[in-house]
Amino acid sequence: MTQQSVATSDKLDAAVLKVAGVVVLGAIMSILDVTVVSVALPKFQSEFDASYARVAWTMTAYTLALATVIPLSGWAADRFGTKRLYMVALALFTIGSGLCATADTIGELIGYRVLQGLGGGMLMPLGMTIMTRAAGPHRIGRLMAVLGIPMLLGPICGPILGGWLIDTASWHWIFLINLPIGVIALVYAQLALPKDAPEPSESFDFIGMLMLSPGLALFLYGVSSLPETGTFAETKVWAPMLVGAALVVAFVLYSFKPRHPLLDLRLFTNRNLTIASVTLFVFIIAFMGAGLLFPSYFLQVRGESTLAAGLLMAPQGIGAMITMPIAGTLADRVPIGRTVPFALALIVVGFFSFTQVDPQTSYWLLGGSLFVMGLGMGGTMMPIMTSALRTLQAQDVARGSTLVNILQQIGGSIGAAVMSVILTNELNGSRPIPGLVDPSGKPVTEAGLAIAAQQRPELLQQTPVDPSLIERGLDFAAKSFATTFWVAFALVLLTFIPAALLPRRRQPAQPLDEQGELVKAPVVIH
Repeated sequence: MTQQSVATSDKLDAAVLKVAGVVVLGAIMSILDVTVVSVALPKFQSEFDASYARVAWTMTAYTLALATVIPLSGWAADRFGTKRLYMVALALFTIGSGLCATADTIGELIGYRVLQGLGGGMLMPLGMTIMTRAAGPHRIGRLMAVLGIPMLLGPICGPILGGWLIDTASWHWIFLINLPIGVIALVYAQLALPKDAPEPSESFDFIGMLMLSPGLALFLYGVSSLPETGTFAETKVWAPMLVGAALVVAFVLYSFKPRHPLLDLRLFTNRNLTIASVTLFVFIIAFMGAGLLFPSYFLQVRGESTLAAGLLMAPQGIGAMITMPIAGTLADRVPIGRTVPFALALIVVGFFSFTQVDPQTSYWLLGGSLFVMGLGMGGTMMPIMTSALRTLQAQDVARGSTLVNILQQIGGSIGAAVMSVILTNELNGSRPIPGLVDPSGKPVTEAGLAIAAQQRPELLQQTPVDPSLIERGLDFAAKSFATTFWVAFALVLLTFIPAALLPRRRQPAQPLDEQGELVKAPVVIH
């Protein structure tokens, strides 16, 4: 192997694309896993006889593990080398997937999802670091478009694949499918990734780790417990949130003291990184939080199968597939402050239809709305991440991508928890049915029975009720979803505020070093 500086050409050469293939394969596994599990939640409810709030922990536990391990990835990438660490992450994710398929109880499944998340948490930030170092900052827009491939495949293929596997085989296969992909990715990584050049001189920030990782885990645990309790007054909600927030604040105050902090908040002195991160954070809370509820509407209010719900979600991914490559190219040529607001406007236009949903809303309208939202999403996510990373110096890219990824995970967790709480509280306002209680002794509501009947029609034979009651329950459930979507819609509108501050002038093609010269990232040529 020989080292060669990247050329000034905008095209991604074969060596860069070979490295990108490894990263894309790993990202496909982790992103597919999130979208596949999202349509499996109703199946977990019936399979393990658990509440929605309980099975939602299969998503939450994964995210908690991600948030815990992501802060370590920047330091570990420098210390042990990205190739070695990336392969460890792939192995953890693959082993975790295999164990998930063996779970006999919901508790076991949640525990194995934590192991899966420890691997998955490192895949994306490490992948972004590997690809940015390979291609150089001047091609980061095109690079992000390549990394966007799994982000397109996730929304399109994840729900469809998950629905098909659950309907035709069993829920176990949504995890077993990761095993062959994981083995192929490990072999490919060994062959294609450049040899590591770790930097053992940097010390590890143990004090920072003891504050940040437990702090994030506790805070997100408290937030994620909200859907189950429905109130901040419960000790399991406010106590971990308070302790977690205190640890995170303590970390923020402390992190400016050590020379090599666990999470380098000094990078926020870069204006572009700060504005892009805030824009991304607000957007993720709104869009990802509501995004998990789209399939739930099709499953619970419309009574669709998991496969049908997956197919109904496909237009969103198709829309993103059209605009993401265009947005990646434009991000290298046009300031994103001039393009992202238009993409956000498309999301707003598409999103509005979901604030008006009822039990008979046209699938053509909802499919068209998802397609328009996808067009907007493809022009939003990657350009914002491009803006966040492209002006960083080469040695700061690993820590910069760690910051961006951890903000994404926190935003996604908060969004999912907030939207779940709003939806749960809205549904709880439905009228109870006199004399009808669930196995735990709680009164069954009209909306609760209607949703259960949509998913398991045989219940109506066991519990004969007036058809108008089911109709009222579905109307109430649809209004509950619409109210929740209104909140998300308002948050998307809020994203326009930080987006207005995104750079409207062309940025340097590559970051400058202390002498004012362009930084050139090395690429390994085989």
